[in-house]
Amino acid sequence: MALVAWVLLALVAGSFVFSALVILGARSYRAVRPPRLSDPAPISILKPLSGLDEGLEENLRSFFSQDYPAFEIIFSVRHENDPAVPLVEKLRAEYREIPARLLVTGEPPCANAKVFALERMLWSARFDLLVMSDSDTRVAPGLLRAIAAEFQDQRLGLATCPYRAVPGGGIWSALEAIGMNTEFLAGILAARLLEGMKFGVGPTMAIRREVVGRMGGFEAFKDYLAEDFEMGRRAASLGYRTILSSSVIEHRIGTARMRPNFEHRLRWVRSTRRSRPAGYLGQLFTYPLPLALLLWAIRPVWWPAAALAIAMRAAAAWATAGWVLSDRLTLTRWWLVPFEDILSFAFWIAGFFGNTVIWRGHRYVVNRNGTFSPQ
Repeated sequence: MALVAWVLLALVAGSFVFSALVILGARSYRAVRPPRLSDPAPISILKPLSGLDEGLEENLRSFFSQDYPAFEIIFSVRHENDPAVPLVEKLRAEYREIPARLLVTGEPPCANAKVFALERMLWSARFDLLVMSDSDTRVAPGLLRAIAAEFQDQRLGLATCPYRAVPGGGIWSALEAIGMNTEFLAGILAARLLEGMKFGVGPTMAIRREVVGRMGGFEAFKDYLAEDFEMGRRAASLGYRTILSSSVIEHRIGTARMRPNFEHRLRWVRSTRRSRPAGYLGQLFTYPLPLALLLWAIRPVWWPAAALAIAMRAAAAWATAGWVLSDRLTLTRWWLVPFEDILSFAFWIAGFFGNTVIWRGHRYVVNRNGTFSPQ
């Protein structure tokens, strides 16, 4: 038991250091001054759709309403009878001044349907600067201006937009949103501080067509579950700059019951473990509160170390959710953070077991190299 206590103390100390890195990472991100836009390059927005997500109309309107002189929106669905089709046609008629097209792609011949849709939309896109955005994102009118300003740097190949998760109804949605806004972003900020952005994450990214071509097209990622991470990794390996954009978007995660929420979490941890196994193991240090509680339970007299780690976790959560994201959910329902930390820690442990995931009602096997295939 003594050995376990000392190991836990070392882990708590490591989690303290991680929390400090998160705070410094948030400060570093905030210190970057977004460049001014002098050359508004035209932009193609690629937006794959599948069904009517919660709040979809408002999400799509936010892209039609961009304060930008030259852009187009390309939508895709698998079938003509997709419920999203009438909504897209309605918005196209309402915003006639915005060039917008809808592609019907058919069934994907690969595991990653999103990547197949992106490849088909790329063929139709007219411009060299591409913004890939999921259907559950909502953005401010200045998104394209911010991205175009950043891509005035000709060395920049890919930009990831940090996102503020906004829940639908229900406790499970709220817990997941708090986890995204305090834990997931924390890892990104710490990694950015230590080695720069050498990966891509999230529901909205921007990339140059040239970079996509040098990577072998979107088709090169057809078998990857975490295609966003892999795109960023390959762009960085080709010598391009990859950044965390100054433009924060909203990720509308919608209402979810317990079972689909848990399936989503399992897909996330299992795909992360396969995509970057060393990084996944290192995530242990991102759980100060569960580690501190375990230490407290085993060695109550060491409570100052546990209390200090918990205080640093609170400070890091404020740095990400409050300082970077301006997330009112976490600031008003802060008492949910400990419950989310413990739940997330349990799923991190579960991620070491099993290699199957559920995605849009289909079961897949995640392979050791991060690719996946139908079971």
